[in-house]
Amino acid sequence: MAKGRRKQERGRAAEAISAQVAGGLAELVPDRDRPGARTLLIDGAPQSHVDPDDPAYLDFAYQRRLGHVADLVAPPGRPVQALHLGGGAFTLARYVAATRPRSTQQVVEIDAPLVAFVRAELPFDPAWRIRVRGGDAREGLAKVPDGWADLIIADVFSGARTPAHLTSTQFVGEVRRALRPGGFYAANLADGPPLAHLKSQIATVRTVFPEVCLTADPAVLRGRRFGNAVLLASDRPLPLADLTRRAATDPHQGRVEHGRELDDFTGGAAPVDDAAARPSPAPPPSVFE
Repeated sequence: MAKGRRKQERGRAAEAISAQVAGGLAELVPDRDRPGARTLLIDGAPQSHVDPDDPAYLDFAYQRRLGHVADLVAPPGRPVQALHLGGGAFTLARYVAATRPRSTQQVVEIDAPLVAFVRAELPFDPAWRIRVRGGDAREGLAKVPDGWADLIIADVFSGARTPAHLTSTQFVGEVRRALRPGGFYAANLADGPPLAHLKSQIATVRTVFPEVCLTADPAVLRGRRFGNAVLLASDRPLPLADLTRRAATDPHQGRVEHGRELDDFTGGAAPVDDAAARPSPAPPPSVFE
């Protein structure tokens, strides 16, 4: 079990908690507006926000967009089988457990000390059907039976970059294999101008899934700043009207691109395979200032 060291966060009544994990220095920083809530940082880069007292609350914009996907994958409240590639503070797994009781979930997280740290400091309900498996995300995905998942969420970062082997057509093919017909694949992608990585990821996913859309802050889509975008893919028509309405009414409003608009945005970018795959770009230092 990870042993955390505590330090008083300037300007906060509660204490920040930190521990060395495989990925660097992990910190759970208190949220002054929500008692009990914490933001997880790795080497100063925000990874996720979690409120153990209200697991249905999602603070980060990209997490809210992934939450919308989880809401729309099946009728409200119906249990699902979900696979989370990347654990962090288990924010989305907690969300699915709270909003879809009796769901069965698997989380694949390579950083075992991080898992121990988060579970020790922010434990989740042991009655929830969440199995946490250690190891590489792609290797964990390969162990999932064909057609097992209703929902697969990829939110994997090494530092602040998505590893190259999780960006290829071969990886996305494994995702589709593990999804049930009609299931949803959602990926948290990070990029900045000229958005070459984001465009290539859209092209890559489109080689495997017939239906794809993208949700992001308009400033990110215009290439004005570095940020996150959530890509959603399926073999069935996507709930675009509901997704657009939810994104437009978020505290940080998002825009949904699909069809011809997504074609124009992608601009002829080429898909990538394992041989050509590269990690997502590193964010500029100003992103975390």
